[in-house]
Amino acid sequence: MSEEQGEKRLDSTEQFREIRDTYMDVWAKAMGELVNTEAYAKQSGATLDAYLAASQPFRASLEKAMVNALQQFSMPTRPDFISLAERLTNLEMRLDDMDAKLDRIESAVTKSAASSSNSEAPKPVAEREPSAHQIPEPAAKVEPAPSTGAPRATHASRKSKKKGGR
Repeated sequence: MSEEQGEKRLDSTEQFREIRDTYMDVWAKAMGELVNTEAYAKQSGATLDAYLAASQPFRASLEKAMVNALQQFSMPTRPDFISLAERLTNLEMRLDDMDAKLDRIESAVTKSAASSSNSEAPKPVAEREPSAHQIPEPAAKVEPAPSTGAPRATHASRKSKKKGGR
């Protein structure tokens, strides 16, 4: 008999779950119908407009206080971030333009090199003269800065120009 009582308890719990689910389905359907009416949309819009109109002075004073606090802590404000985002977008667009130009230049150089190599036989690697982009630049030297004693990188060719030129 104890098994039958356990099954009845499970059945009564299951019945309560079914009642709850039915109740939730009925309310969800009723609220869905209410919310999708034109009258509800108008009333909701009017309430939102009233709230925004009433909160506008408070929002303006809160924004001023926030800007002042951020400036006192030397932190960026929303206009600072917007300005920075615009500048970064401008730089990104310029880099994209430069990349496109370099691609066009590279394809033009490749085409001219291909047409010139067809007209003359290529020289062996040992006989070729190094071009400007193949010559390695001298390594940078590190010298202490005169005022602070901190290391400063200088280019060898600039150093020789300074000594010889003046």
